[in-house]
Amino acid sequence: MKRRSSELTGPLVNPNADSRIATLFDRHAGTLAVLCCVGAIFAFATAFESFSHQEHPIALLGARGVPGALACNVLCFVVPGLLAAMVAVRLRARLPDGVGRTAAIGVWMLAISALAFAAQGVWPLDPDDLENARSQRHATAWLLWWLPFASGAVLLGFGVRRAQGWGGLAGLMLVAGALAIVLNAMPAAWLPGPIAQRVLLALWLACVWGVSRQR
Repeated sequence: MKRRSSELTGPLVNPNADSRIATLFDRHAGTLAVLCCVGAIFAFATAFESFSHQEHPIALLGARGVPGALACNVLCFVVPGLLAAMVAVRLRARLPDGVGRTAAIGVWMLAISALAFAAQGVWPLDPDDLENARSQRHATAWLLWWLPFASGAVLLGFGVRRAQGWGGLAGLMLVAGALAIVLNAMPAAWLPGPIAQRVLLALWLACVWGVSRQR
């Protein structure tokens, strides 16, 4: 006698287990993005003897012609960016009722920012010609990373500031968004560009982590 298909497939499919795995991954996606990005930066910087965190942009580690550039771009930009985009999209479904469109717009801007961060690894710098199309695309991706991040963080923080249990994330977003604007407006004489870039990256990663942990 033939068994029913449900009897054959039932034990192999566990919706509750799948849901738990998805929830676990969702909760720790921000942590994975942070560890992947920061770990890649320090690992490839260590292998690049002439690289200086005080003098060089992070993108130089993945610049055209640099040994290990492809792996660096994938681990430092593409993977963290895609994880961050997923974190932002998943947050949209968890926004508390009554927060209005401001928070929702902020979330989508954060998702755009994350995709632009990933795009920096798709279009690496060309250190021999910073004016060519490849380098210009990288510069555009960098601009489309920090601008939506700054504005999206402020909008999200403002939108959820009064929601119960969301005060901590609101404060983080408002401070990070404001500091992102200040860092990009600050003269290089006050804070060198490479240092400001790393502070900005730290703010973005902190927000990605905070968003992924918010429940």
